Amino acid sequence: MKIAFYAPLKSPDHPVPSGDRLMARQFVRILREAGHSLEIASRLRSFHATPDTVLPDLEGAANAEIDRLTRAWEADGPPDLWFCYHPYYKAPDLIGPVIARRFSLPYVTAEASYSARRNIGFWAGHQEALKSLVERAALNICLTARDEAGLTAAAPEARLARIAPFIDAEPFANIKTAPEAGRLVTVAMMRAGDKMQSYAALAEALRRVRSDAWRLAVIGDGPERDKVRQLFALLPQERIEWIGELPREGVTEQLARASVFVWPGYGEAYGLAYLEAQAAGLPVIAHETAGVPEVVVDGRTGILTPAGDADALAGAIDRLLQDFDLRRSLGQRARNFVLTERSQPVIAAQIAPLLLAALEYPL
Repeated sequence: MKIAFYAPLKSPDHPVPSGDRLMARQFVRILREAGHSLEIASRLRSFHATPDTVLPDLEGAANAEIDRLTRAWEADGPPDLWFCYHPYYKAPDLIGPVIARRFSLPYVTAEASYSARRNIGFWAGHQEALKSLVERAALNICLTARDEAGLTAAAPEARLARIAPFIDAEPFANIKTAPEAGRLVTVAMMRAGDKMQSYAALAEALRRVRSDAWRLAVIGDGPERDKVRQLFALLPQERIEWIGELPREGVTEQLARASVFVWPGYGEAYGLAYLEAQAAGLPVIAHETAGVPEVVVDGRTGILTPAGDADALAGAIDRLLQDFDLRRSLGQRARNFVLTERSQPVIAAQIAPLLLAALEYPL
């Protein structure tokens, strides 16, 4: 089918990397690999972190996009379906609902997110619009139990389907690993909020690790770089390698050298970095928090510890540094988990019949 794809939070070809951009790209890829003709319908970014950061005349820009698409589709024919990735209260789809109704198209969401506690002040209108959209959509694809529960509570009659978070595992299929003893690795942007909280938790845990054989490679960069480094200032600096931001190939090479991936994971919707680490054969150590259990299976592909427990996180690091057999077993199962359950071809096969059924429900 012909699909119009839109990601109001961040377009797949946005210049700034992030997990949202990566997941948008992965949806584009699996839809194209499934044989569908896909166009990025719009690159308009509706994201605003606070009510004060709304783009000037965002509504006017959205209307201009609607007019542009209307002219194009009237001339060349409309698509078969509108696919919106990750609409939520800070990044509403201001284009799709209007034009889908205009052309009687089925409307599909993936990773739509709704939380009743956001029904306040400026955000209340966006929340109500999202709830209405989810209720009328032909299909709402949920990637986590938390999102599914939120949509079910808000719109009990909505058409929902569940798939698991996934990655393009092909770059890891034939990866040659050479894990270095004691080498820990983490991959995360350096920004305020949840990321900073996770960096702080990791630094505190490392201060409590008993083994003196560890080293940590930190891959990532961002506006809070100096504050992140300050968190690790009391640790032996010769044990920490600040690598900075890397392209995906560079990240893959670093993962191949490591023995353990460690990242507490506060506020993670799920965390694609966890899946990439596991695809590279690394066991994961993280807190059992937010969406981390959606991508790391405790006792099978890694070790999850109680959120906020620095001693438990440190203990898990010590355990895997010292227990080679456990480390190898978890790593092997982690890799198999991603390649057989969380890779693009597996998820593409699950999505195909869902989209076919969605054609029966135009907006």
